[in-house]
Amino acid sequence: MRDPRLPAAFLQPGTSSFSDFLADQAPDLLPGRRAVPQGHAGGQAGDLAPHGTTIVAATFGGGVVMAGDRRATMGNIIAQRDIEKVFPADEFSAVGIAGSAGIAVEMVRLFQTELEHYEKIEGTTLSMDGKANRLAALIRGNLGMAMQGLAVVPLFAGYDLASDSGRIFSYDVTGGRYEETAFHSVGSGSLFARGSLKKLYRADLDESGCVTAVVQALYDAADDDSATGGPDLTRRIFPVVQVITADGGRRLADADVAAVADQVIAGRMARPDGPVAPLVEGGQA
Repeated sequence: MRDPRLPAAFLQPGTSSFSDFLADQAPDLLPGRRAVPQGHAGGQAGDLAPHGTTIVAATFGGGVVMAGDRRATMGNIIAQRDIEKVFPADEFSAVGIAGSAGIAVEMVRLFQTELEHYEKIEGTTLSMDGKANRLAALIRGNLGMAMQGLAVVPLFAGYDLASDSGRIFSYDVTGGRYEETAFHSVGSGSLFARGSLKKLYRADLDESGCVTAVVQALYDAADDDSATGGPDLTRRIFPVVQVITADGGRRLADADVAAVADQVIAGRMARPDGPVAPLVEGGQA
């Protein structure tokens, strides 16, 4: 007998996609279906809502590391100093957000539910490519908001059990999906972070070295981008760092990230521009 407390749609067999079910039953609850004022928010969007900034990710032999700074801005104002922009998507993946913070957090929560719903309906987890495609569909659904100036551009990374390796995916505002090699960054400080990783990244990095490299990259981003927050020594606010391996994902303890940041800052006291990379492969630093 049907439970009278639940609509019939909740008890009928259907798609394994929670977002598709939501689009059919309550489309107004989707982040991209909200009513927005007519016109284009354009350059005013940064003044109207907090924006998250820089996310970096890099692979190493045993998995992948994702990290994000803690600053959110509204135009020229620091809206929040300790926002979290890196979230576990499921046991073996993580997503970092850049863009309109409120919409991005809603999208992350919907993505987490999407992956959990699929696993419960199908009895198995989505493949890494399947997860990346589902996130692309959610971003595509936010295109109307993006055209109003409220864009969300996440970075997705995880450990692929099939290929036994860490993988990274980037996106554009239309939902275009692109797999990245070795490392990538998104957000306002991404140009500086990627430039830093080009010099610091090595294929033979272990987990500790990879964590240090992404923290160095975030420091370089903060050094040149006012919207990216560097380590806050007085408030002891440091980047959120997520490590994902064959054993699953875990967030590094604040004390561990603080220890890495303290080492990075100590090195910058002697050389503000950071570590020196060799001029040629195999050359002296």
